[in-house]
Amino acid sequence: MSATHKIIIDTDPGQDDAVAILLALASPELEILGITAVAGNVPLRLTEKNARKICELAGKPETRVFSGAIRPLMRALVTAEEVHGQTGLNGPQLPEPTMELQPQHAVDFIIETLLQEDSGTVTLCPLGPLTNIALALIREPKIANRIKQIVLMGGGFFEGGNVTPAAEFNIYVDPHAADVVLRSGVPIIMMPLDVTHKALTTAKRIAAFRALGTRAGIATAEMLDFFERFDEEKYGTDGGPLHDPCVIAYLLRPDLFRGRHCNVTVETASELTMGMTVIDWWGVTAREKNALVMRDIDDDGFFDLLVERIGRL
Repeated sequence: MSATHKIIIDTDPGQDDAVAILLALASPELEILGITAVAGNVPLRLTEKNARKICELAGKPETRVFSGAIRPLMRALVTAEEVHGQTGLNGPQLPEPTMELQPQHAVDFIIETLLQEDSGTVTLCPLGPLTNIALALIREPKIANRIKQIVLMGGGFFEGGNVTPAAEFNIYVDPHAADVVLRSGVPIIMMPLDVTHKALTTAKRIAAFRALGTRAGIATAEMLDFFERFDEEKYGTDGGPLHDPCVIAYLLRPDLFRGRHCNVTVETASELTMGMTVIDWWGVTAREKNALVMRDIDDDGFFDLLVERIGRL
């Protein structure tokens, strides 16, 4: 099967980021032009390492990985070791990567790629804070008209927040970057907590990854065993939400998701609600609709896709 999407994955791995990367690497419909690391779930020195660990786990060491922003645009970095562990990928024992980081900075790579590729052919897939994407848009505004779409994981409306009562982690870490992206005019598809909290890693679903019997399948099960424990305790659910793979799954199977076009703005002034995504779901303002916000997912179909694809690695 020939690739139907050229993508750049911007990421802060994170176990759920890792599963998203594995899904992408296992899918011939996707041409991964590069993976760009950003500080988020853990500091940059770990996210850039973890991205390479996952490429090697997938048997794809030729994938180009670039290191990006070490901190948010205007605020101190907030990380989430309590969720992901000290390495960001606690669970499996993954060897240190042997593949090298690319020498180019992630932001320069994003800009250069978008200027070189045919206009409207590259999709950006941010799985973490939006710092790298915002920096690219700020440094070279011409790229905005060349991006096919941005499919991102972040925000929440009906579900509220997961790091504060109002804010989802990715947006909270760099709300000013999210504001830049949402105001960019680029077509945006948003996977908020409202949809990812319906994709739960139940014991049966984790067992299906383990039953693959492959390195990638067993490592995925071990990552999810570790990752879900925090959210199970917090939410009292069987399993935790599997956020980031929703971005990649949407490119492969958009029919698994349902949502609506809304205006989305980000709170950047109030500390009480910093990073809140104000989603005009009911159309109560005249603000222009700038994002397709997903709310529903065929969760069984989503996990079937994940198991089938990761089983190819």
